[in-house]
Amino acid sequence: MILRNEVNPKAFNAESHLPFQLRHKDFELAMQDVYDFFYDVNIALTGKGLLRLDDILRPAIMSGLLSDMLTASLAKHSRTLTENRYHNGHPDLIVRGVYADDSVKAGVEGVEIKTTRKAGGAVDTHGAREQWMCVFVYKVDNKGQPAIDRDPMTFTEVYLGKVGLADFRRNDRGDLGTRTATLHAAGIEKLRRHWIYRL
Repeated sequence: MILRNEVNPKAFNAESHLPFQLRHKDFELAMQDVYDFFYDVNIALTGKGLLRLDDILRPAIMSGLLSDMLTASLAKHSRTLTENRYHNGHPDLIVRGVYADDSVKAGVEGVEIKTTRKAGGAVDTHGAREQWMCVFVYKVDNKGQPAIDRDPMTFTEVYLGKVGLADFRRNDRGDLGTRTATLHAAGIEKLRRHWIYRL
């Protein structure tokens, strides 16, 4: 049976300090929007004898989808942030009205949204930079049996912290790979100190 997931309001960190007038409620509503979407889509898919969306999507596509959905939903619920209209611009969320047409290739006033299945929030980025980084950690049940009774996709951790160039290590790749950057041990520890939500 497909279950509708629910955000646990008691899992938020009462001591967290959020930038850009963000509120815990903004995160709660954004995560619940994603849960409701997956529930609606999975009811429709399984009603036709198809697999759940959680089981269909490859991990990289799932992370990209979640990042886009969370960005859009946080922009909808936030008091000051909006989606960056620049294609692949950075950061994903920018302060409304700061940049012309709310579009910037590389800005500093806003929040970059990342998602990962890695507990603790370690995630690859396209480059080291000064930024407010928000990482949503999620888990997907692809093994429970029967498949129809698998647990729904669940956000387990959310982090939001200010990181800088010195907090990253560069990941060199081969000739066919794209160079990335990841927070090093001290950098990820710095981010983890600024947790917002933990189950």
